[in-house]
Amino acid sequence: MHSEKQLSTEIDASVPTAARMYDHYLGGKDNYAADRAACEELDKVVPSTRRLALNNRRFLQRVVKTLSEEYGIRQYLDHGSGLPTQDNVHQVAQRIDPTAHVVYVDNDPMVLVHGRALLEQDERTAVIHADMRETDLIFGHADTKRLIDFDEPVCVLFNSVFHCIPDSDTDGPLAVARRVRERLAPGSFMVMCQLVSEDPEVRAFVTDFMDQATQGHWGRVREPKDVETYFEGLEILEPGLVEVSTWRPDTEVAPRQLTHEWIEFGGVGRIPLQ
Repeated sequence: MHSEKQLSTEIDASVPTAARMYDHYLGGKDNYAADRAACEELDKVVPSTRRLALNNRRFLQRVVKTLSEEYGIRQYLDHGSGLPTQDNVHQVAQRIDPTAHVVYVDNDPMVLVHGRALLEQDERTAVIHADMRETDLIFGHADTKRLIDFDEPVCVLFNSVFHCIPDSDTDGPLAVARRVRERLAPGSFMVMCQLVSEDPEVRAFVTDFMDQATQGHWGRVREPKDVETYFEGLEILEPGLVEVSTWRPDTEVAPRQLTHEWIEFGGVGRIPLQ
């Protein structure tokens, strides 16, 4: 298991982070020149990235709305949640049921700063500063224990984050997914998607670029078949594992991913009822 370590709470504006780059693509203001420059360089090779980020955010919102409305989920644990933007998980869930509980997890210190503001506004929402691979730390955290009852169904989110961690028998995406799944009650859900590409040159370029830009805080762009392994043992909700803009779109004219040099690929799996 990933060794627990004290994460830095210092914000280094000179080194891009995935959370701040994502914020920039979504039109946010919580990013720095280094993040914007990295996005500009990335766009030269994969110009669909902004649309991809927007579609991923809409996927997250549709998933939470669906699970809240159709399956009665009232507890959410969001790994690698990123910076707060419009219609965060707790806002979507609490529109349907104001008593819904949400715990966010992120290792970016800027997310923690914003999280403290969230805590002041909503006692049913908490933010934990932790690496998403530190399952024991996350599940044992006082805020998690206060807000999440793991004897009842919960939705665990790994939305567009597994590409941020490298492969490992103990810390890779598959190991993390299995470790978390073992702790969940029947009827719980796991939402997992990540950046994939069928083009080996795109996979190599983006992986190398992001690894250098973030100074090693990156995993890799994978293939769809890699993501499929995360869902082993789960009942996959329709329409299956897909490019996320096609997962239960709100309307037939909803935005779609128009170019496919890389895509966000994944879906929603359910722990079988016993």
